[in-house]
Amino acid sequence: MIPGFLVFGPFTTASCCNCRLLVNHYPILYIGSIISFERKAMPSMKNKRFNLLLIAVVTIVALWSLWPTWRDYSLSKQLETIHSAPDSLKYALTHRDEIENARKKSLKLGLDLKGGMHLVMEVDQVDLFEQKAWNKDGKFTAIMNTVRAKAAQSDARVIDLIAAEFKNENIRLSRYFYDIRNTDKEIVAKLEKESVDALTRAKEIIRNRIDQYGVAEPVITTQGSRKIIIELPGVSDESRVRNLLKGTAKLEFRLLREPEVLLRTLDRINSYLVENNAVAPNAKAADSSVALPVTATQGKSSSAKPLYDVIGVYQNGMAFTTEHSKEYVVSLLHRSDIQALLPPDGELVLSAKPDVDKNGEKLYPIYLVRKTPELTGGVITEAKATFGSQGVQPEVLMTMNSEGTSKWARITGANIGKRIAIVLDGAVYSAPVVQSKIPGGNSVINGISSLEEAKDLEIVLKAGALPAPVRIVEERSVGPSLGADYIRAGMLSLSWAFCAVSVFMLVYYKKAGIAADIALVLNILIVLSVLAGFNASLSLPGIAGIVLTIGMAVDANVLIYERIREELAEGKSVATAVTQGYERAFSSIFDSHVTTLSAAFLLYTYGIGPIQGFAVTLMIGTSASLFTAIVVTREIFQGLLAKKLLTDKSFG
Repeated sequence: MIPGFLVFGPFTTASCCNCRLLVNHYPILYIGSIISFERKAMPSMKNKRFNLLLIAVVTIVALWSLWPTWRDYSLSKQLETIHSAPDSLKYALTHRDEIENARKKSLKLGLDLKGGMHLVMEVDQVDLFEQKAWNKDGKFTAIMNTVRAKAAQSDARVIDLIAAEFKNENIRLSRYFYDIRNTDKEIVAKLEKESVDALTRAKEIIRNRIDQYGVAEPVITTQGSRKIIIELPGVSDESRVRNLLKGTAKLEFRLLREPEVLLRTLDRINSYLVENNAVAPNAKAADSSVALPVTATQGKSSSAKPLYDVIGVYQNGMAFTTEHSKEYVVSLLHRSDIQALLPPDGELVLSAKPDVDKNGEKLYPIYLVRKTPELTGGVITEAKATFGSQGVQPEVLMTMNSEGTSKWARITGANIGKRIAIVLDGAVYSAPVVQSKIPGGNSVINGISSLEEAKDLEIVLKAGALPAPVRIVEERSVGPSLGADYIRAGMLSLSWAFCAVSVFMLVYYKKAGIAADIALVLNILIVLSVLAGFNASLSLPGIAGIVLTIGMAVDANVLIYERIREELAEGKSVATAVTQGYERAFSSIFDSHVTTLSAAFLLYTYGIGPIQGFAVTLMIGTSASLFTAIVVTREIFQGLLAKKLLTDKSFG
């Protein structure tokens, strides 16, 4: 059956003689074709109204989304014009809510435009897997040292390096990890899950620290199996942020060993060094005004006391080292042969903060603490930076959960008169004497030099401990002045691109070029409004994506206009040429835009940092270009046709 419309009554022949025979034989087909053609040539009023409404809504939403950006800019300019400090402060206080609201909703600038820090941090997964191991011995330590060396030279997964190294040594992983009945494949799967969880947890903890620090719009992403990419726009205090991010926040409460045990341990180390003819290179002897000869070795010649050249002992039996010798002492205490001389349940740890003697020299106390902590920071539920009872010394108050409260009460009750060291990231912050049982689950970290440091400590304790140490492997900083130069350069390139394309369209396509330029302006507005609306940042690569979008948007219009010109050259009416021009160009435009969108999506998925910024604006711009080229310019032409302002001369 031939599709068409059933018509009753007499039929009038068409005026076109070429079609008369067809009409006489197939009137139903003819009527259907005419109506179908009329539907194509003249869109229904319903579709027309919908398109106009859609364009109006998109334009209004775009302007509404960009309004806070304009308001933020105008308020900032008004503040700059007020030269008097009191008047400037008064204006800022009067318009405080408006300024903050506009700044919060305005278009954010990326790191390269606003200035700030770019960091690449790496989770030490070798350390993570060492923590998960049991029954560790010299062979295990040697294997892990080899893995650590290989991991430092490649981006391969640490778990793959461990599995390969154990296979080379013909040792089953179950000898050190999980259950002895587990196969190597099962253990690798479990360790791989630990690795993924550690990276995810590290990312979230770093995000929590940055959020509490107050950085606006940080960008935090993962790369590979162990790296975290961090971008912090507007950050000025780089050293503080660096310390805030690197700190593991591993909090432990450890009992101190007795002073006599510390002295015997130091003597044992000193004797070992003497037997091995060890000399502290460039070591500055501990200040004799505070070091007292409490052991026999201290009374010998310098060659007989290599340890006591860098470590002094107070009269109360507490040891210390100078700031000059600190680095050497730390490296000495980390040596495996020196650690073998320590008590089985003991570890030598330095203080995080130095004491200052009467000569102004910084002296770092050395503590002998038990290896196994009595309590860890996992029980801390709240931390607050404040000042001590004297109102001078900063400290951090900590509150524990119910489990921690009961344990803390038992620990303090059993160790009255003894000292408990509060150890954070391997350094002793304080070692108070337990005066009485503490049933409330509260504790205090003191020995903090400034309130700013106390606040940073509060942040890391609230955010929680990192599952493994992290280190900064790459760091870049962009100054605000350089960012301002980039903004000027980016806006200049954007302006030149827009002007060049606009002028070309006007000169080459005459009146149709105006429609293309209007669509181009709307295209840019949509891109910027989407970035502002979703709190995305505009970066220098993002500006490059907008410039490319300008070219793509015009390219779609060029395809349509050339098709229309071809139809006009065949003698068709302007209305017919416009309709068929859009229909015939649509498939090419759609294919090219889908291809670009796919490429941009892959760039965003597998790229990082600047590449993702470019990909985001390209995806938004490509989608907007498809809308403006197909819908906006066509509605402009329909309006011009209705007012008979569009002729064959309008397309150049």
